[in-house]
Amino acid sequence: MFSTDNISKSIISLQLIVTDVDGTMTDSGVYYDDHGNELKKFSTKDGVGFIAAHKAGMKIMVLTGRECKATIRRMTELKADYIFQNHNDKKKFLLSFMADNHIDKSTVAYIGDDVNDLPAMSVCGYKACPVDSSKEIKAIADYVSPVKGGCGAVRDVIEHILREGGIWDTVIEQCFGQAGI
Repeated sequence: MFSTDNISKSIISLQLIVTDVDGTMTDSGVYYDDHGNELKKFSTKDGVGFIAAHKAGMKIMVLTGRECKATIRRMTELKADYIFQNHNDKKKFLLSFMADNHIDKSTVAYIGDDVNDLPAMSVCGYKACPVDSSKEIKAIADYVSPVKGGCGAVRDVIEHILREGGIWDTVIEQCFGQAGI
């Protein structure tokens, strides 16, 4: 982690970023090929967010109600710390995970987009969403990304968190050799 001298305590205390998949990391479309395989379109921009979050010492959990091989493949490529699919009661699962791992809700950020994410978001210290999220989600969000789901919204949320914490430029320089502008 980085020095907390000039960093917002609420932002720097975040240890875990939980993100939904459909409508958050994807455009919420479900595509099928001729063989019945489910396909998803992920934004490559979210990869920079994952790299930056990891460099800042944060872990990333992908928590989705659907199960899809494409999700496993992409999240493995992005080195998500935790991948949990087929969880319809995300709040119950998340509360159990936080208790089992001694994680305080104030250290958890949640990125979601629709009413099925509301209960889980309610038990997290920081809430964010893409611009095309439901009204209910936008109403409780600490940050509404100006980016649509599936177009790099997760990267934008992570950048926002790290900028608010005063460490975005340092993290980017450490990851890619040049500070942001």
